Order: sequence, then structure tokens, then C-alpha cells
Amino acid sequence: MRERIDYLRNAARIYERSFAVIRAEADLSGFSSEEAEIVVRMVHACGHVAITSRILFGGDLVGAARTALSGGASILCDSEMVAHGVTRARLPAENDVVCTLRDPRVTQLADELRTTRSAAALELWRERLDGALVAIGNAPTALFHLLEILDAGAPKPAAILGVPVGFVGAAEAKDALAADSRGIPFLTVLGRMGGSAMAAAAVNALARAGT
Repeated sequence: MRERIDYLRNAARIYERSFAVIRAEADLSGFSSEEAEIVVRMVHACGHVAITSRILFGGDLVGAARTALSGGASILCDSEMVAHGVTRARLPAENDVVCTLRDPRVTQLADELRTTRSAAALELWRERLDGALVAIGNAPTALFHLLEILDAGAPKPAAILGVPVGFVGAAEAKDALAADSRGIPFLTVLGRMGGSAMAAAAVNALARAGT
């Protein structure tokens, strides 16, 4: 019989040690204490401490997002992965977590707009967009289209978490957000890196900070 493999099994200790390692290895010097709490959880979600150099906050992202969540704002997600990653028990006001990607109207909208389903799904956000927390972690086209509909007069969300991942359009979409967020506080991860897990981690960290 083989010997039992020696590794840490206690969930609480694993959690505690993980965050201790992140804080020891990651450069958090460019962030406020509140921002650092968000960054640490984003690093935990991706397992890459060097990503801190790519994380950018614009405006009072933490304050705007916390105020919105405490006031009952909806969380609008570009993918089911982001939506399912949000821990409902942490939300301060039983906030609605919305992903419209599977709405039966989306396919036709995508055809009409000649864009991806992820981008077209944002057309169904318009009634909820005012004062919402937007979390885009998957599709660069969704972030591009968000900026387009804002330019066309759509209501402004309270804050934007724009961290789509990918090799085509992701860096460009995030650069566009960073260059002009339309006056909306934002959080992004410059370059190709990002993803739904990081977007959900940011939402959860913001919700935790607000409780």
C-alpha cells in the first residue's frame, strides 16, 4: 500500500495560506487598501501574481460599486460563467444577477446587428443599465458594444468591471475602456489576460467589502 501523500487538507488553512502567499509575493504598492483587497482576490482567481501590473482602476471604482450594491443595484454579466461565479450570500441587498445571453431574442438580435451573441445580449440590458454594476469577463465584443450603446445614449451604469479575456479584441476593448470610460468608474486588466473567474472574484470582493 502506498504511503499517504503529504499535502495540506484543511480548507480554512489553505484559504488563509493562499492569501498570505499572494500578499507576500504580489506588488500591491500601487493600490489603495480597498483596491488591494479586490486585487488580491483577482490574483487568487487566476493564480498569477504578476498580473497586478496589468490591473487598472479608474475613478472611485470601489466606492461607486459598493454604493450601488448596497442600494440594490443589479449585476449585469456578459456570461453565465460570471453570473454563476457570484456568491449570492455575499450580496448586501439580495441584488439581481442578470445574464441575458440565453434569452431567445438574442440570436435574432445578433443577426440584425451583425455581431456576436455576447454583444447582442447587451441590448436587453437597457432597462436595467442605469446605476447597475456591469461585469464583463468573457467577451471583448460585449465590452466594445457596451461602449457603443453608451455613446448612443444608453443609461450609465454605476461601475464597469471590464476584464474580458482573449487573443482577438480583448486588449483593444480594454484599452478603449481605459482611454475613455465615458465618465464611469471602472476596473480592467490590460492586455489579453482576464476572464470570468476574475470578474466574479471582483464582484465578490466588492460585495464582501460592502458588508
